[in-house]
Amino acid sequence: MSYDTQVPPAAPRVMRNGLGTAALILGIIGTLSGFMPFLFWLAGILGVIALILGLVGKGRVKRGEANNKGVALTGALLGLASLILSVVGMVIVFTAVSDAVDEIDKSIKDSAPKDPTSKAPAGDTGKADKKGQGLEDGDSSVYDDDLTVTVSDPKPYSPDEYAAGHTKGNKAYQVTVVIENKGKEKFDTALVSLSATAGKNGVTAEEIFDNKVGSGFEGTIMPGKKATITAAFDAPEDAKNLTVEVNPGFTYDASQWELKIG
Repeated sequence: MSYDTQVPPAAPRVMRNGLGTAALILGIIGTLSGFMPFLFWLAGILGVIALILGLVGKGRVKRGEANNKGVALTGALLGLASLILSVVGMVIVFTAVSDAVDEIDKSIKDSAPKDPTSKAPAGDTGKADKKGQGLEDGDSSVYDDDLTVTVSDPKPYSPDEYAAGHTKGNKAYQVTVVIENKGKEKFDTALVSLSATAGKNGVTAEEIFDNKVGSGFEGTIMPGKKATITAAFDAPEDAKNLTVEVNPGFTYDASQWELKIG
């Protein structure tokens, strides 16, 4: 009797292609993220992972544990591309942020009043440009963008019977406010604001509105042009000083004039 001995066939080896496939997917997502500068951080993270997985997957192919060499290699290359795009995106974002900060700093600097000079404004040899605080009547506050604000000497004012902001028993004073645009850009007066305090206690001096005063600045002042308004404020009868504050806008520092009244 003879016996036939047969060896059962070996089970086929299962290919471990998962890492190469994952590297390809992450590499594609990372590369797409890299084209959007604000997602540079995501591109960097995915790029590192894709590069590592792709290289490990390529190693499996060499050992015969996987057969998707092209997929793993493509994933690794896309991961590298993601890293490069991540660096480029980071540079773009940081540069843009730095430029924005510089522009804000420049805007703040331009809005600050200039230092005092010994040169008087044209037409007024007795008054000089000064800083924005402690100015006297007729002084001009000149900003770094060459916007010039001048407040005149206060004069008594008689509000009409329908005036708003005037209290019986108080005294009213009017001042002339001139804004001259000596710069190169047009100036919008929409955000110009005026306020005042009076007396040694610095009580609020209400602005008076009637048919002659209180209209405020309107429109745009072109380079080389000026605009003038008359404003009136209500002060206690015994007040000896009136502090008028003019703020040209949000990006400017307010300037104050210390005026003698009474």
